[in-house]
Amino acid sequence: MKDVKEIITAARSISRLTATEMIHAICDGFVEFHGDRKFGDDPAIVGGIALLDDMPVTVIGTQKGHDVTENVYRNFGSPHPEGYRKAIRLMKQAEKFNRPIVTFINTSGAFCDVDSEDRGIGEAIAESLLVMSQLTVPFIAIFIGEGGSGGALALAMGNEVWMLENTMYSVLSPEGFASILWKDSSRSDEAAKVMKLTPDDLFALDVIDKIVMETRRKVARKSDDVMLELKRELSAKLKELKQLTPAELIEQRQKRFRNY
Repeated sequence: MKDVKEIITAARSISRLTATEMIHAICDGFVEFHGDRKFGDDPAIVGGIALLDDMPVTVIGTQKGHDVTENVYRNFGSPHPEGYRKAIRLMKQAEKFNRPIVTFINTSGAFCDVDSEDRGIGEAIAESLLVMSQLTVPFIAIFIGEGGSGGALALAMGNEVWMLENTMYSVLSPEGFASILWKDSSRSDEAAKVMKLTPDDLFALDVIDKIVMETRRKVARKSDDVMLELKRELSAKLKELKQLTPAELIEQRQKRFRNY
């Protein structure tokens, strides 16, 4: 089992594949959509339609960058309200056209500045949770880096939730946890162990359903191999979920989260 600190470092690395890179790696013909039809477009969330093994799907992801310039443009993957409202718009569109949904999550959390509060960040996250709970199409959420707080959960209420091996998912950052509980952010390593935020911890707690391995015998796998496996597993699971009726999909998803 990997050290928690090692996993956190890997999850936050700017060299990790981004949401758009993963979408292009496992899907064909990706067409990106923009805007929430209320305020504007948020580059921190990308989304659109694509083909996964010739299956039309809606894909949505929180987007970070590989350098400072792109990260500033993407707001370091921390969405504003219009980002979540764009995601909601795409989810409702997917339901209208009976397309499965796949989300790719890599965010330390929603962006909570004054402008976001003025535009209703809390309401946008709450609406996203409500919409996801009632979707009548298959929905798989995948953590591909950081998964922080309600900003991550707002795209993660899937029929299944998966994590890549070197990712994290928690109610807040270890630094924030240590600052609140012990008034000392320097105890973040200690906090991380208490928080149970690694894929192994969360799989044992039944919070997630699958871990996509990024190493084999402690040796890093090629990104192409990981993406090929992810594509194969996603395609198979979505086809399996499509056998359920809309009512069964809703019931399964809601039961899954009530079990928390």
